[in-house]
Amino acid sequence: MAPESDKKKDPRAWDALTPPLAEWLLDAITAMGFARMTPVQASTIGLFTSNKDVVVEAVTGSGKTLAFLIPVVEKLLRLEEPLKRHHVGAIIVSPTRELATQIHSVLLSLLAFHGPSAEALKPLEEDEKRKPSPTLTVVPQLLLGGTTTPAQDLSRFLKNSPNLLISTPGRLLELLSSPHVHCPQSSFEVLVLDEADRLLDLGFKDDLQKILGRLPKQRRTGLFSASVSEAVGEIVRVGLRNPVKISVKVKSAAGDDKRTPASLQMSYLLTPPTHKFPALLSLLSQLEPTPQKTIVYLSTCAAVDYFQHILSALLPAQFSLLPLHGKHPPNVRQKNFSKYITAVTPTILLTTDVAARGLDIPQVDLVVQIDPPSDPKVFLHRCGRAGRAGRKGLSVILLQPGREEDYVPFLEVRKTPISPLKRPALAITDEDAKLIVAKMRKEVLADRALYDKGQRAFVSWVKAYSKHQASSIFRVADLNWTELGNAWGLVRLPKMPELKKWDGDKTLGVKIDMAEYAYKDKAREKARRLAMEEEKTKGPYVPSEEAIRKRKEREAWSHKHEQQDVKEARREKKRRKREAERVEKLTEEEKAKEREVQELVEQVRKKRLAEENDVEFMGFDD
Repeated sequence: MAPESDKKKDPRAWDALTPPLAEWLLDAITAMGFARMTPVQASTIGLFTSNKDVVVEAVTGSGKTLAFLIPVVEKLLRLEEPLKRHHVGAIIVSPTRELATQIHSVLLSLLAFHGPSAEALKPLEEDEKRKPSPTLTVVPQLLLGGTTTPAQDLSRFLKNSPNLLISTPGRLLELLSSPHVHCPQSSFEVLVLDEADRLLDLGFKDDLQKILGRLPKQRRTGLFSASVSEAVGEIVRVGLRNPVKISVKVKSAAGDDKRTPASLQMSYLLTPPTHKFPALLSLLSQLEPTPQKTIVYLSTCAAVDYFQHILSALLPAQFSLLPLHGKHPPNVRQKNFSKYITAVTPTILLTTDVAARGLDIPQVDLVVQIDPPSDPKVFLHRCGRAGRAGRKGLSVILLQPGREEDYVPFLEVRKTPISPLKRPALAITDEDAKLIVAKMRKEVLADRALYDKGQRAFVSWVKAYSKHQASSIFRVADLNWTELGNAWGLVRLPKMPELKKWDGDKTLGVKIDMAEYAYKDKAREKARRLAMEEEKTKGPYVPSEEAIRKRKEREAWSHKHEQQDVKEARREKKRRKREAERVEKLTEEEKAKEREVQELVEQVRKKRLAEENDVEFMGFDD
């Protein structure tokens, strides 16, 4: 038997890293519950710590945050001497406030184990300024747009003299523009761009280029992303020097590359619109054990505003519901997000794609996509909120029977296979659906404010549906308006262009006197009543001469375009007739050649469509 010392060391053991981690860091990691490194951490930490630029592409939930935080901390604590006041040594850029806050929180958990840094992070008195530390420390500052003003950020920077900034791009650029903030070649060590593809998707390309222009070229740069697109490649060429490219993939049972953790089960459920929310409720009640944290995705902010009230009335008492979307004020977003991640009872986050990327929320057991995302790339990131760091997770997308079923093979082409949901087995009947619709309508009828929210939300949902990138699958023309109106618990379908030529029942069979339909809020109801009285006293509407002239112009324009449509239809009819006559005169051999050409054209067209839809991601080797 070989002696203990001869046994091969586990390459994913924390103490196997070269250069070795400091003792206090090992203690912090152990306390955080990470027994071994994830593959992305094992591949990245050593290289990034030892002065290499890195481009890291890894599946969502693979531990990228610690993969860059540990090298950043190590670099700042291995400097020859402490940085001068107001000199920055490292910057971490994140696409969203929530992700930046989370990175800051994980960093503080690490630094609590480093005595000098923990001491340096103690709160100061109002007029007190932080004194330069004789020993090396890490002092971070979190910069978030909307929560503080740029002047407040600068004031805090001057007072605390942080050496590490964690920020969203806009607010970082504002701080770096100040002459009091220094990032000289002699002191600036490292830049990290987290969720780089998302940074570019959100339109931060110009800000990133300006940020890169303000930092010294002789620095270390780490770019971390779940996918490396052409746009990200452009940032790599401009901002990194001979980077080591690391791509950590997961293999499926068939041996193919997967882009999600092995612990995540991704499923779909074919269900009519009226069965979607009953299916969600059934899923929550049947899953064993009860999901502690669930994320439910809707397509628009207005839909979240509406359904947060509806779902609160439908959910079992044991579940709490928290809304989160991009149009919430920053303090509301931060408050609700904090409540969710610290919740100790079963909690549901009702959200949009603002919570689809990068966030490492502990104990997310279930993700339900009521609405498929407009951008297929986001599908994977939504799913990836569950099944993180080896924890089992379930993601379910609800699709309508019919054309939406084509989304399953569409995702498979994109190397994101999903399977039918078999466990738990959900059996939703029409009676179950009617019962839920009745409960939803009861809530809506109790307060006109909910009616208003529902109208806005439905219009925004239709608009989002019409903008799906997979437009051949998600077609507004295929929607069943009555079914959808009932699924939403509406008491009227809203006025919108898509329903102009629809001759169905816009009242959805609900009889209601709109004049007596009241707001719960007394002040708002009083204002509505006064407006109604004023309308009565005005008398019948008589259009002005200007209004009549404009109406005639519109009618003339409309008539002109109708005539053009008729002419176009005639031309098309004649063209088809001529084509039929031409084909009729061909010999059988000529017809066969023509069919062969048409088949080739169709193959090329299909290939082009497949190439457009099949977004291939770079596969980098160490």
